[in-house]
Amino acid sequence: MRIMVQKFGGTSLSTVQAREHVLRHVKRELEAGLSLVIVVSAMGRRGEPYATDTLLDWAAQNGNALSAREKDLLLCCGEIISATTLSSLLEHEGIPTTVLTGAQAGFVTDDNFGNARILDVRPVRVLEQLQLGRVVVVTGFQGQTENGDFTTLGRGGSDTSATALGAALRAEMVDIYTDVNGILTADPRIVEDARPLTVVSYAEICNMAHHGAKVIHPRAVEIAMQSQIPVRVRSTFADTEGTLVTHPEGFQDVQTGIVDRYVTGIAYVSNVTQITVDVPGGGADRLQLKVFKTMAENSISVDFINVTPSGVVYTVFDSDSEKAIQVLQEIGLKPQSLSGCAKVSVIGGGINGVPGIMARIVESLTLADIQILQSADSNTTIWVLVKKEDMVQALRALHASFELHL
Repeated sequence: MRIMVQKFGGTSLSTVQAREHVLRHVKRELEAGLSLVIVVSAMGRRGEPYATDTLLDWAAQNGNALSAREKDLLLCCGEIISATTLSSLLEHEGIPTTVLTGAQAGFVTDDNFGNARILDVRPVRVLEQLQLGRVVVVTGFQGQTENGDFTTLGRGGSDTSATALGAALRAEMVDIYTDVNGILTADPRIVEDARPLTVVSYAEICNMAHHGAKVIHPRAVEIAMQSQIPVRVRSTFADTEGTLVTHPEGFQDVQTGIVDRYVTGIAYVSNVTQITVDVPGGGADRLQLKVFKTMAENSISVDFINVTPSGVVYTVFDSDSEKAIQVLQEIGLKPQSLSGCAKVSVIGGGINGVPGIMARIVESLTLADIQILQSADSNTTIWVLVKKEDMVQALRALHASFELHL
């Protein structure tokens, strides 16, 4: 069988008109001779009847006392409604379907309720139904422990379900349908001349996803990269090919204007606080251990870490900053903080080993009169920390400097 996995997000299923587009995409791939597995998210967004956030609000309005295990039971309902709705529409069109929950589709997870990790995918029933010529509709975002408890995979979990199932089935392609036309060079709400990308590498999109781009979840990309399953990010509301995510060797199979590029896109994370802890006169090694151990013990996520002989500089989300400062003071440290910052990331598979990239970043931000508070880099990403009020101008300046609009 030639198997394709299609994943449709909440906005793709939330209205009658949107669901008509979904049916069109399904019929097109069936006519091309593909066997289809469709992974669905809960329909709509907060305020709409079956959305995940609406279910959470319902629990909050009725005692707000559900344990994590019972909350996962509730949240699994959203995807079940989506899957059965789509099944009914497909059957009405004469397309035979079988609906499977994440557990029935073979997703085995740990018992970290609310943010479970996939331990294994055993798609025996999926393959059986495909062999019978049926379209299999699978509830995304969920699985089951070895003990039989329902679990959910955390935000973006349906993307992860789709690529994990694609890997287990050795699918030809995983298509992620969303409300935007593929992956863009920057957030189009901020950078008006952001353009869609025809093809990106796994590493590039994984970095973009980790550093603020919300088109696809980074866990989903990591699974696809490990299994070398190509992924397309496409619009539910158009017939364009969207963006192909693959390994660099696969670029030659895609007709695109520019392949040899240094920078692929610009991403951002706002609302972060910079924390600085210094130790005058040495002894920073013990300080570093104390700082990060204290953050871990208090479940505070740290990012953008610079460690020096005299101290540490790192960021936390603004929502965690008050607690972070408090616990550091309680262990005798004197942290300094700067809230209201934003991390801007310049991402590209061609950055590594190319002189002048950082110089161009500094030049473009200097010309825009934007102060760089902190910087770091990897082989595919350079990060700069700026004040939040400078973030929009920084994104636009860097997008123009690297000519990403062309």
